[in-house]
Amino acid sequence: MKGIILAAGKGTRLHPITLPVCKPLLPVYDKPLIYYSVATLMLAGIRDILIIIPPDENKAFENLLGDGSKYGVSIRYKEQKVQRGIADAFIVGEDFIGDDSVCLALGDNIFYGPAFRGKLREAVKGLTHGATIFGYYVSDPRPFGVVEFDDSGMAISIEEKPANPKSNYIVPGLYFYDNRVISIAKGIQPSARGELEITSVNNEYLSQEQLHVITLGKEYSWFDAGTADSLYNAAGEIRSAQRSGKMIGCLEEIAVHNRWITVDQLEEAANALKQTQYGKYLIGVLNDLKDEV
Repeated sequence: MKGIILAAGKGTRLHPITLPVCKPLLPVYDKPLIYYSVATLMLAGIRDILIIIPPDENKAFENLLGDGSKYGVSIRYKEQKVQRGIADAFIVGEDFIGDDSVCLALGDNIFYGPAFRGKLREAVKGLTHGATIFGYYVSDPRPFGVVEFDDSGMAISIEEKPANPKSNYIVPGLYFYDNRVISIAKGIQPSARGELEITSVNNEYLSQEQLHVITLGKEYSWFDAGTADSLYNAAGEIRSAQRSGKMIGCLEEIAVHNRWITVDQLEEAANALKQTQYGKYLIGVLNDLKDEV
């Protein structure tokens, strides 16, 4: 399975913060926002990643993430010249996807919670055909896209901002599709706002009774960090969660536990950042691994 991160948004809801810097490069507590999306794909076991970026932002992303080899993955970049909606990611990334299935993660969505790796691996393993989305529990789903599903986890309906929601589960920005998603994306019509909507893609799989839902309950956290308030709240919750001693979205830690980098490579990364909070955490991870030997 390939992985795509759509990180090409202009961040207009965050102006003037995003006038000098691309939204996915903004800090969310102790890491850039894009780290959390990369971490999600890595936790899912995906090593081949395309990041779709705004025009003229290659250098900034490459300075941050490089080609991914320091995390044991392959990262490529491609510009989205014109913003045409979320589903356009599959058209922009067609050559990258090739004949494979694909996971699409939005570059401003943050997920964390207990056993999240297991939920992601379930989505990857279970995708033999069709599509899989997540259903995230909220107390008031009315401002969101709401998914209704049966006892087997098959979607029954998706409604945008319904007055009377049929469930408490909304659809966050993380999607798994078989290879047909490319042709489906090419076949949908732009919405009234001129975009290729991801809901149109999901509704096509729904009409074929091939849209599966994996639920994320109250013990999971999700943020769409596209506004100043949500960015601030995400930073605060991540700071609070990390008081337990476990860092969220630490790419080197995920890589070494996936056995994609060696302990020596982890030590090199830790030493390069040893004056920082992030580097000190890596040293702790390193010491724990050495104690296990």
